Amino acid sequence: MYLWLKAFHVIFMVTWFAGLFYLPRLFVYHSMASDSIGLARFKIMERKLFYGITTPAGIATILCGMWLIGILGHEWLRKAHWLHLKLCLVALLIAYHLYLGKLVSIFANDQNQHSHVFYRWLNELPVAILIAAVVLAVVKPL
Repeated sequence: MYLWLKAFHVIFMVTWFAGLFYLPRLFVYHSMASDSIGLARFKIMERKLFYGITTPAGIATILCGMWLIGILGHEWLRKAHWLHLKLCLVALLIAYHLYLGKLVSIFANDQNQHSHVFYRWLNELPVAILIAAVVLAVVKPL
């Protein structure tokens, strides 16, 4: 059971990150678009990606992670110092996710104030979080 749960945790995490990587790329192209058909298409793509794929995957990732921690127990959690840092990264990732949701709403209401360059830089944050989280989970340096 534990290994199946761990596998689904990883599958949901990969799906969540795929959405977190792709959504800012859509914002890059959306911020550069000027035709009404293209703008409408980006709004639909962003909404469906955020609410239909990325958010459910994020929720499933968190629930599976909490379940895994529950299986391993309080004593294990207390000693797993690497996990404490990883959970801080997850909290940062949740904040990033919620910010992307705010941006979906901003674009949906035609209120974008940022250039494509801003969104290109914004797209880099989850890369750093992913690298750190994977190193912590696999190497367990603490």
